[in-house]
Amino acid sequence: MEKGHAWRTTCWRKSRQALLPRMPLEVIRTRIKRAKAIGLDYKTYACVRNNTGRDIYAFLFSSNALRLHLAASDLPQDRANKLRNITSCAHLIAAHRPLDPATLPHDMAEQHHIDIRAAHKAPIFTESWSDIRARMTHLIHSEKIPADAILLIGETAFEREWHSAGKFAAFLNADTFFPIQGPTP
Repeated sequence: MEKGHAWRTTCWRKSRQALLPRMPLEVIRTRIKRAKAIGLDYKTYACVRNNTGRDIYAFLFSSNALRLHLAASDLPQDRANKLRNITSCAHLIAAHRPLDPATLPHDMAEQHHIDIRAAHKAPIFTESWSDIRARMTHLIHSEKIPADAILLIGETAFEREWHSAGKFAAFLNADTFFPIQGPTP
């Protein structure tokens, strides 16, 4: 560990403890409602919000996270339902080949009644780190949303790297965001 790590950890804990008791109950209730409206559990939402100091304005889904492989018609029903229930938060997609980012928002609206703000080409494995960073930076600038207000939902280790390249609020695994629903008794 680097020098001073224990001291910084102690300072962080004390300042966090000083903050939590002072947060008004109404603020906590408002944040719980916001977390529910955007489809996150409160713990995840609060963690992202506390780390960035900013609300989540958009989700960036990889096409892998949505299980889109060849066309918008591939979207599983449980994922479509969750996306439709998310309010007050933009939906963005990083589309892997062979998906066409130009037609994907229209296809998603037509087939699933889901409003996709935009779809962009996803980085490919052969791109360098600087190319991936440039692609993510272009996505952020074209959408005019601060990077730390975008929550990245992905599925692979390669997609996890986009989080650092784009300086997004956080990376959330698709299985966490779209929990597997077992049969109801």
